[in-house]
Amino acid sequence: MTDVTIIGSGNMAKAIGARALAAGREVQILDRTPDNAARLAAELGGNTTSGGLNEVPAGDIVVLALYFGPAKEVATHFGDTLSGKTVVDISNPVNSETFESLVVEPGTSAAEEIAALLPGAHVVKAFNTTFAGPLAAGSVAGMPLDVFIASDSEGAGRQVADFVSAAGLRPLQVGGLHHARELEGFQLLVMGLQLNPAYETFNWDTGLKIIG
Repeated sequence: MTDVTIIGSGNMAKAIGARALAAGREVQILDRTPDNAARLAAELGGNTTSGGLNEVPAGDIVVLALYFGPAKEVATHFGDTLSGKTVVDISNPVNSETFESLVVEPGTSAAEEIAALLPGAHVVKAFNTTFAGPLAAGSVAGMPLDVFIASDSEGAGRQVADFVSAAGLRPLQVGGLHHARELEGFQLLVMGLQLNPAYETFNWDTGLKIIG
């Protein structure tokens, strides 16, 4: 049985796939371009399988490793096919031209908009505050990454938290899915720091950490 389906074949798909394999999970990669999915599956190795969007996601956890727009398109494409599954939205709905604002209306979030498209699924916000490089490594400066998790489903949130722990990261459950608004807003600020020439050592290789 496949444990985790990752939809997408970019850097975040690769990083999450690497963490899933480190957690001992079986992985399926799906992409609108099946050749891209096959290349990533071969690169990840193990028992990773691949296919196109005409295939049914086999994983109990389905990760939308996509930008916000494509994630909505994929959610619409699969619709009720994802009912009962835990669907993880990792997107940050930022204005990619300015990095000065979000493209969702105040009082909502990318995760909540995707959840509205998938009423039968259990949508979880996670991994949106982790950049691909540190996520693939699993740590920054010798410290495991924190993964902030928001969901209205206690079971789905716990399922993702267990996956995060098995992958060598630290899960932090922050509450209901509406807290995706704060997670997405905070990551907008972090992404702006990566682009700020005043912080020349920041190169998309930082990580957020709660220290106590």
